[in-house]
Amino acid sequence: MTTWAGRVGQQLDPEVWEFLRADDADLLPYDCEATALHARRLLEAGFLTTEELDEVEARLAEIAQDPSGYLESDEDVHTAIERLLGDVGRKIHAGRSRNDQVAAAFRLYVLDACAEAREAIDALALVVLSFAESEAETVMAGYTHLQRAQPVTLGHHLLAWIEMLDRDRTRFAAAAEAAAESPLGAGALAGSTLELPPPPRQMRNSIDAVADRDFALDYLYAAAVLFTHLSRIGEEVVLWATAEFGFVRLPESAATGSSMMPQKLNPDVAELARGKAGTAIGRLTGLLATVKGLPLAYDRDLQEDKTPVFATRRDTRLALEALTVLVSGLEVDRERLAKAASDPLLLATDAAEALVRDGAPFRDAHEEVAARVREGTFRRPRKAAARSAPGPGGIREALAEARRRFVDNL
Repeated sequence: MTTWAGRVGQQLDPEVWEFLRADDADLLPYDCEATALHARRLLEAGFLTTEELDEVEARLAEIAQDPSGYLESDEDVHTAIERLLGDVGRKIHAGRSRNDQVAAAFRLYVLDACAEAREAIDALALVVLSFAESEAETVMAGYTHLQRAQPVTLGHHLLAWIEMLDRDRTRFAAAAEAAAESPLGAGALAGSTLELPPPPRQMRNSIDAVADRDFALDYLYAAAVLFTHLSRIGEEVVLWATAEFGFVRLPESAATGSSMMPQKLNPDVAELARGKAGTAIGRLTGLLATVKGLPLAYDRDLQEDKTPVFATRRDTRLALEALTVLVSGLEVDRERLAKAASDPLLLATDAAEALVRDGAPFRDAHEEVAARVREGTFRRPRKAAARSAPGPGGIREALAEARRRFVDNL
């Protein structure tokens, strides 16, 4: 079914139809929701009866639950819904275009995707937080340039993961806020002569309303940054699980083996989370490239906006869920951590700062300690401790503050 057949008398060539047809089945329940909102506007304006609205809402609820009604002969979910509504469906498109219709449904989809991402981030963060609390005092070597740097605690290191995830929650909340405006009433680009009531949070400009895809870009950006963080977390798990580091042991419920080498236990969850970061970044740059040269208002190029968002939502959910299982099952080898942290060179900065406390300029103290290291005469200072967290409260207060942020907001 098409909604524009009245203008085009000749049937489309099959190859053209296949090329033009939208792959948008994921939008079906959201388009039903947006159509129900529009139907209530039509009722208020006198273009639907109460009985017709009841019929529309009941039928839309059924359609949203049964995607099998969307056929290959339908050009997109919008035409499928209009067909499935029957006779009253011929009235439902009054005062709107597929341009504002798809924008409204897509915004509802992104709102849902943002909420889903935030919920999954919370679940992972709470597992990381519990892990950090159990290892609050476990001493480990902190690293810069992947070289041992200064002693910290594992709890403090894991709180760095929490901070990344907390910022990710904020980015998805911002994307949801951008998606929460309504394009309904914009029509194709210039509204309608029918006097329909405005929807809540109606967008200010009808041309922008049908052309804007910033909300989708915001979602893809939030996901791309999230995946860069998951990639960094995954990389650390990969390193820590090697025989060379040996800081953690992988849970067999979240690891795979080798088809050839019987001894292998591979961190595939961490590796794939790391690998999907490139894909997430590519989807963002792909949509940026699609919209960057489009004249206002709507162009068919925007049909390409949904595929990357649909795929990103799936990857986001699966990656966060799998990493939650992985992190919850990691076993720490405290002896290996302690051995790495026992390297006396990790306290070179402490030694320089001890000289500063005795009155030496820091640069002189730095050079003196560096000379001892170079000559092999450096000795660990008598007073040294692992850095647990900045501030007077230390690691315990930092953990409590992180728990307040996540648990209190659930």
